[in-house]
Amino acid sequence: MTPVQRKDHLDTLAITLLVVCCAFWGFQQILIKFASREIPPLWQASIRMWGATALLWLWCQFRGVPLFQRDGTLKGGLLVGLLFAGEFVFIYLGLTHTSASRLTVFLYTSPFWVALLLPRFVHAEKLRRIQWIGLTLAFAAVAVAFSEAFLHGSSPGQWIGDTMGLAAGMLWGLTTLAIRTTRIATAAAEKSLFYQLGVTAAVTPLLSIALGESWGFGYSAMAWGSVFLQTAVGAFASYLTWMWMLRHYPATQMSTFTFLTPLFALIFGVVLLGEPLTLQLVLALLGVAAGIVLVSRKG
Repeated sequence: MTPVQRKDHLDTLAITLLVVCCAFWGFQQILIKFASREIPPLWQASIRMWGATALLWLWCQFRGVPLFQRDGTLKGGLLVGLLFAGEFVFIYLGLTHTSASRLTVFLYTSPFWVALLLPRFVHAEKLRRIQWIGLTLAFAAVAVAFSEAFLHGSSPGQWIGDTMGLAAGMLWGLTTLAIRTTRIATAAAEKSLFYQLGVTAAVTPLLSIALGESWGFGYSAMAWGSVFLQTAVGAFASYLTWMWMLRHYPATQMSTFTFLTPLFALIFGVVLLGEPLTLQLVLALLGVAAGIVLVSRKG
């Protein structure tokens, strides 16, 4: 197998792809929340993952990417798949208890898990002092952006959703760690994502049944449109792009870019929901931009 040519910094292509992915991921929480008005959360996740798995299989057939040959990745693939499944179970269930903005800020604590744990296994991922400053600055900026929400009284059960958001963030970070430290690191991006989508597609319907969710297909065009975007753009295209970048670029630097996602979520709130553009949001945008510049600096 030809060794993967890894880069030690994010180039223009990587930065462009990351910004586009983060923009959609910021919109994705709104899509999930919207569709949950009609579609039970884990049934919605099941439809999404089934569709994304089918799209990925067709893509691999077209590209000639082998998915089922023995290459020593099964054990690591199942681990990555279970971590990925757990993350999305917590996201979908958490959004039934708390707002999309609050869950998003807790979800995007994932870079801390990557930055803290990955250098213990991959020495090349070790962050320098200036990059730690950038990471801390970016997270502080996100906290500033959501400070107004934290000052309001919480609704009943909101702490459950917040806790699920934190758990999802931890599992996302551990998924990134597992991808870089197991045999999955040598697999094609398509196969790595196939493990994640396939395991999640198997787990979510079982949990949906266990929770007594009602299944059906008689939903509105808006709900189906939401699920389609989650499936084709979110679970298929954007995650395939993320898997490819994990094989070619430093995961710690990539993870810091994900701090853009909750800020995009706030921007979509301003544009789509008419929410005010506050001073906190402006400061957060500047802080995240500065943090990204520091973390992305070459050695």
